[in-house]
Amino acid sequence: MTLDTLRQLLPEVEVGPRLVSALLGSSAAAILVLKWMGQRRTQKKMEEARRRRELGLGQMEKAVQQFKQQNPGIQASHILSLSLVELAEKLKESSLSPESVLYTYMDKALEVTREVNCLRHFIPECEEQLQEVRRQKERGLLYGVPVSIKDHIGYKGHLSTCGFVQLLSRLEQEDSVMVKVLKRQGAIPFVLTNVPQSLFNYDCSNSIFGQTVNPLNHQKSPGGSSGGEGALIAGGGSVLGFGTDIGGSIRLPSSFCGLCGLKPTGNRLSPTALSVTGAVGPMARDVDSLALCMRALLCDDMFRLDPTVPPLAFNEEVYSSSAPLRIGYYDTDGYFLLPPCMRRAVHETKEILQKAGHTVSSATPTSCSEPVSLTWCKATGFCALPLFPPSAGDVVDPGLEPQVNCYRIPTLVKKMLALTVRPLVSLIFLSQCWLGFRLAFSTQAYRMEFIAAWRKLKLDVVLCPVLGPAFTVGYPGKLFAAVSSTMLYNVLNFPAGVVPVTTVTEADEEDLKHYTGHYGDPWDRTLRQVTMGLPVAVQCVALPWQEELCLRFMKEVETLARGRKRRKV
Repeated sequence: MTLDTLRQLLPEVEVGPRLVSALLGSSAAAILVLKWMGQRRTQKKMEEARRRRELGLGQMEKAVQQFKQQNPGIQASHILSLSLVELAEKLKESSLSPESVLYTYMDKALEVTREVNCLRHFIPECEEQLQEVRRQKERGLLYGVPVSIKDHIGYKGHLSTCGFVQLLSRLEQEDSVMVKVLKRQGAIPFVLTNVPQSLFNYDCSNSIFGQTVNPLNHQKSPGGSSGGEGALIAGGGSVLGFGTDIGGSIRLPSSFCGLCGLKPTGNRLSPTALSVTGAVGPMARDVDSLALCMRALLCDDMFRLDPTVPPLAFNEEVYSSSAPLRIGYYDTDGYFLLPPCMRRAVHETKEILQKAGHTVSSATPTSCSEPVSLTWCKATGFCALPLFPPSAGDVVDPGLEPQVNCYRIPTLVKKMLALTVRPLVSLIFLSQCWLGFRLAFSTQAYRMEFIAAWRKLKLDVVLCPVLGPAFTVGYPGKLFAAVSSTMLYNVLNFPAGVVPVTTVTEADEEDLKHYTGHYGDPWDRTLRQVTMGLPVAVQCVALPWQEELCLRFMKEVETLARGRKRRKV
């Protein structure tokens, strides 16, 4: 190492004679200097990213205040109280202006993020998009509707960080197909929302932008990886948001935050990344909002811009049908036993569906541990781990450390541990040597077996549990096996949605004291973190490409659950 090199590495330090002699004569010291400088560069990148975010939020606040001063009579509370369907109708008939709606939601989003840290960045181009919407000759189904999008749904000129420092210097070169179609339907993307580092965690924290918390209870997680979306919508700062789902990343935040969310069949909407099990989908406060969103997106623009998307327009007849359904149900997948309140929700929903005239029968799935384990291993360890070595310059977020440490265990140790631990970990450890063919064979065979059982029972849809209620911040990283309830339908590539149906009761908390799970291991013992009043949801599933039927089932569940709640009151 030369003196010039030292001066380049240590520009802020006076390189005197004693320091020179100490460092030039020590290889170990040189390595430490290089490591220290790498950490400094990482820290500076993080500080710059946070500074840019604060500048963006400041620009957002300035625009809001200017609009308020020029338009003092805007009824913000009225705008925020409208459902997406009501809002879209009023915008279409011009009883509300796109300006009043956009700046009202910008103001509310700022308020929400101050409380829960859900915004990753403001999209200042939304003001230009507002003027573009005004110039559109035909008003799309989402005309003038402000929408929020998850961090890595590409927007031209903005970052898609996935919570990684090394992605802070790579701007998107063009809008994703999803953003292009939203704009052509008149929607106005106005904010990007926070995500967990790597996206492979169902908490919502990263080392750059920090922890997002649940607006319903700040000690709880909003879920992930679309956790920023969940927190923003639940807090009232967005009427429609978009997440992605490769293991439950739309459905888990929807469950934790009391929202409705839909994971479509893969490629029913244009994906943001290549994945055999992932999907992009909407999140909102009610099912009709999801349906309106799907109507808008399943259009000629989507099919033309992405030829891999099947040209299947939204089937109104299926969604609006009132014919009785044949419904299968189960309250556990046989792998991870969910808390008593989540299983109670399934049984109560089953009862009200039966009373409404639907045919409901038991439909317990065969063991899902192997295909779920293999797919989870591929999706996480093999995709995310290369971004974590110290040489990459990233600091591993504490919430993700349990998973990353698991993947970093040497192969020989993994094989030894696989003889003694729970099936999920065993298969993750062993599968890293023979994943490729085995993954394709196992998941395809399981999918065919599952569909055959579904057909034999002549089912239209399936009712089943979803993970929840909201976990305490930090706990999702310790319970990553619990996503089997949602990951199953990524493996199968079935459309699946979440609907809130009740809340946690005192009886649920009492029952949880006696919870042992299927294995009685540390994961099962950790699952004892429930708080009164949190939302409790169920999961609704249909066969591939039947999003309209899935939504119709979700709507039925939502309507009956709300009616039941009103009767109790």
